[in-house]
Amino acid sequence: MTMATKKTVFVLFGATGDLARRMVLPAFYTLAIEGLLPKDWVLVGNGRGDVAHEDFRGHVREALTEFGPHPDQGPWKEFEKRLLFAGGGFDTGSPGSLLDVIAHARGKLGANAQLVHYFAVPPSSFGELTRALGQHGLAEGSRVVYEKPFGTSPQDFRALDRTVHRVLEEPQVYRIDHFLGKEATQNLHVLRFANEVFAAMWNRHHIESVQIDVPEDLGIDDRALFYDATGAVLDMLVTHLFQVAAEVAMEPPATLDAAGLQDAREKVIRRFRPLDPAEVVLGQFEKYRAVEGIRSRSTTDTYVAARLWIDNPRWRGVPFLLRTGKRMAASEQRVSVVLRTPAGPFADLPRQANVLSFSLSGTGDIALSLLAKKPGVALEVDPATMALPLAQLPDAEPLPPYARLINDVLLGDRSLFTRPDGLASAWKAVRPLLDDRPRLHRYAQGSWGPAAARELAAPHGWLLGQ
Repeated sequence: MTMATKKTVFVLFGATGDLARRMVLPAFYTLAIEGLLPKDWVLVGNGRGDVAHEDFRGHVREALTEFGPHPDQGPWKEFEKRLLFAGGGFDTGSPGSLLDVIAHARGKLGANAQLVHYFAVPPSSFGELTRALGQHGLAEGSRVVYEKPFGTSPQDFRALDRTVHRVLEEPQVYRIDHFLGKEATQNLHVLRFANEVFAAMWNRHHIESVQIDVPEDLGIDDRALFYDATGAVLDMLVTHLFQVAAEVAMEPPATLDAAGLQDAREKVIRRFRPLDPAEVVLGQFEKYRAVEGIRSRSTTDTYVAARLWIDNPRWRGVPFLLRTGKRMAASEQRVSVVLRTPAGPFADLPRQANVLSFSLSGTGDIALSLLAKKPGVALEVDPATMALPLAQLPDAEPLPPYARLINDVLLGDRSLFTRPDGLASAWKAVRPLLDDRPRLHRYAQGSWGPAAARELAAPHGWLLGQ
């Protein structure tokens, strides 16, 4: 794994919020443990409160103790010395104390230290923070990381995109989608483009369907306000699931650098057919409205299942079945490429018996389900599965997705980040669903979601939860 070498001031907006505590700070400390941070760096937390540097360090230690890696598992004493806090907020009207704290950090590191701004804040704050970077002289030469969703509607996306490009050049912008940082997501194109056995069958003649399934047994209690304003379609479908679908479906890239991978991913998103609301099922788990912070008449979707079509020669007629939801029967993150049942001498072969699957969680195991001869004198076939646990490969060095993507930001590598042309196409594909929302189905907590979603995967059904 490559280590960043440029002196860096990393400014974390929303530093005391839930996203920073759960994801960003643990990822940053993971990079410290792995020796992947630059030799000279400072992390400046920003927020509205007037928090002393020592108190912020205590907050970071508490976050790491709760969400890991535990401070005592790494170079905590050295790490905490580089943590500073700038209070008083930050907007176009006032920079709070941020300019002074950044000046202090650059006094230690040098005036040419790279500025990296990470917006771990709600999407509604992105525009004002971006304008404030320009207003207060913190935009030039900086790198800016935007969390998802980048916009909350097609109109909001276009407005935000205009705001960002008034202040920043496109190479400065890192729109994060942590599913692109997962080991298995990256293995989708590696396995395909580096192995002819898979490259040869990666088309509609051999593939019957693709299932991208991310059920969650967790609820939304810890982020109710954010979730009720967003829902499953905006939080997962137009972001994570669309991006993974693009990784599966993209044409071979001209190169494996940022430009080549982004071009291939964005080109196939342009071929996503706008979703037909009749091929989408929305759901809300029972007692969702009883969760503290949720509106009493909320119509927010906590579940979405959709049939996506890609209008190009490779994928025409192959359904991409996308599903995600809260409070479901299990938590999984799985891509399943379902091969067609071969014509030939064997009669009545079971359907969906040949499946290449990628676990998107953890280190990203790969499994291949197939039919083999059952040992014995009779010619009978039985299902069998072969698994490749990637973490057990020699010298494997997997990083959690957020750590991988933050490392890429420090290196200046935009390969696994989204571009505005692809996001515009994603919003175009989901717009019919936003304009003509299907009715909301209730579903029991601990179930596999609304029964109506079974029709989307007909005639054979979802691989998970059948």
